[in-house]
Amino acid sequence: MTAVEQRHAGPSTGAAGFDRGLIAPMILGSILNPINSSMLAVALVPIGKAFGAPPSRTIWLVSALYLATAVGQPVLGRLVDRYGPRTLYLIGTALVGIAGALGALAPGLGVLILSRVLLGFGTSAAYPASMFLLRSESERTGAQSPAGVLAVLSMANQVMAVVGPTLGGVLIGAGGWHLIFTINVPLSLACLVLGRMRLPKVAELPAAVRARQDGGVDIAGMVLFAGALVSSMLFLMEPALAHWYLLVIAGVVGLVFVLRELRAEAPFIDLRVLGGNAPLLATYGRQVLAFVTAYAFLYGFTQWLEEGRSLSASVAGLVLLPMSLSAIVITAITGRRRQVRGKLIAGGLLQVAACACLLLLGPHTGIWLLVALGVLIGLPQGLNGLANQNALYDQADPARMASSAGLLRTGMYLGALIAAAADAAVFPHAADSAGVHELAAMLLVVSVLLVIATLADRSLARVGRAAT
Repeated sequence: MTAVEQRHAGPSTGAAGFDRGLIAPMILGSILNPINSSMLAVALVPIGKAFGAPPSRTIWLVSALYLATAVGQPVLGRLVDRYGPRTLYLIGTALVGIAGALGALAPGLGVLILSRVLLGFGTSAAYPASMFLLRSESERTGAQSPAGVLAVLSMANQVMAVVGPTLGGVLIGAGGWHLIFTINVPLSLACLVLGRMRLPKVAELPAAVRARQDGGVDIAGMVLFAGALVSSMLFLMEPALAHWYLLVIAGVVGLVFVLRELRAEAPFIDLRVLGGNAPLLATYGRQVLAFVTAYAFLYGFTQWLEEGRSLSASVAGLVLLPMSLSAIVITAITGRRRQVRGKLIAGGLLQVAACACLLLLGPHTGIWLLVALGVLIGLPQGLNGLANQNALYDQADPARMASSAGLLRTGMYLGALIAAAADAAVFPHAADSAGVHELAAMLLVVSVLLVIATLADRSLARVGRAAT
């Protein structure tokens, strides 16, 4: 039986297993964003030196990617829900290759920032497409949550987020910071080949999935959503009284967006359904809190290693390598358990401990202590991302799985943007030890809030209990 015939067959004809041919393009596409996010951590200092730019300017390389992704994930996710995963996946991953080539040839910081914007949009299609395919395969096979595949997807994303600095350090050591952009070209080509070979066309999707794709696309809602999000995020990047007008714009556009979506026949974001889904809203909130700490630590700690601790980019990447190993181990151990509450409590407490350790750093801190700190922070990165992803799969409306997954990523990058603003605030001129201590105090508050929010959410105890 061919792959197409199997997809049409349904669970009663032997197509009961997950189509493992989908796993490679799903994973490769979904890691494009975290690997581009994390590789840059060790490249900010070399890029700043190359263009004579301080950390307060180079941090726009971080913010540009996350701003574009925060907008792009739910928008492209909604398009995936409407038109299916294949076309959007191929368009997005092709844009990644174009953006990589542009970044490698960039003559100045402005063009480099533009390439990061394109990377943000290009990497926004694969993860919603993957979550769409997971739900589609679940309906085709008659199975509930494919916990093992969800764990593999989460592990790949979390691991790439922490392997990225090491890979970035190796690439910079081998040929300069340009290589962290050039590597996107072969990655893009691999995604295009795998996507064309293995992703199902719309006609090959289960009938129940195709039936949910009726309706138009709310372009006006998408534009209003983007306007409100961009203006509020621009304020967060450089919070100051002089920028008060950005908050006014965000408030006005956001109000118009809400009023329109409540009246729209086929809204971009169904606020009536979303507003009635308190558990899913809580998951989005936890995602923001978890990744404020994760990304502020990733970029702030890494910059401090290079400037406050005077390590080279290559050595800083190697110091962070054990972070990836601890994330791999904890995800592998807990990945097949669909219950999420214990993971989130443990993840929050581990983040509190790691942030407290940042207060102890100084210019002569031993390498072995820095490695141990990396191991410690890798554990909550593995736990929190996996738990929130599993919670979303259980809580989201199947008809809007891709756009709901996109909003989860928006929460992730909203946290990253807040983290970028915090890093810029504590490191206005250089990443010194005093700045990293200020960062630690802020992250302690955020991590404690994550623990409190998790303990207060009683609905988490039900997630995964009905698994067979």
